[in-house]
Amino acid sequence: MEPILFYGVPSGCSFGSIVALEWLGKPYRLSRVEMVKEDFMSGGYRFINPVGETPALITSNGAVLTESMAILNHLGAGGIDTGLAFAQGTEEFDRLNRMLAYLNTSFFSSFAPLWYVYEHGGDEAAKAALRAYGGFKVRKAHADLDRMLGDKPWLLGDQKTLADAYFLGIARWTEYHDVVERADYPNIARLYRQLEEDPAVKFAHAIEDEKPVTSAGGYLGNIGVDDALKRIRLNA
Repeated sequence: MEPILFYGVPSGCSFGSIVALEWLGKPYRLSRVEMVKEDFMSGGYRFINPVGETPALITSNGAVLTESMAILNHLGAGGIDTGLAFAQGTEEFDRLNRMLAYLNTSFFSSFAPLWYVYEHGGDEAAKAALRAYGGFKVRKAHADLDRMLGDKPWLLGDQKTLADAYFLGIARWTEYHDVVERADYPNIARLYRQLEEDPAVKFAHAIEDEKPVTSAGGYLGNIGVDDALKRIRLNA
């Protein structure tokens, strides 16, 4: 069975996993999860990930894998020949894993206070405090990553890796939160522009926006959550 990636809309961090699958070029399917619907957890997706988050991946063996970092490392293990990922135990793998870990913890989590305000609100004093704290965290994460990137064309050097795919899915969240100007971080801004021109990134945007698009990778089409569950049971 080809892998099935469950991706969240709008603007889920699962975006990076879609880009990664396109870059890797192997057969896969996608399953859309509307995270804004209050009843999305009442359907089949709660059997995929009881935590109620995306992405989730049904592997070619029918196993369920959640969390972006785990999914990207799993996908990368099958695409070492592409240069997008590396064999565990090598120095290159350690560098990639470190960057994924930074993006998953410091960069991703810096937006958490802002997302809470955006999604839940609260009294004005609490919202102001969370915005101030979130703004500080996001600016610090951008400044740190901008220094780490330096003048390198990609996060790890001369060649793009799965870390670059994951980066973009998170970095675009500044569109929701007016706390940082990407232009103030020129290295990040350069990388962001470069990635936005990538065909796999344009494909992922079109998938999220439900626009017609042609895959340059191994995309075999979208599948509903309930149909995905049926396929899993048939292959069990």
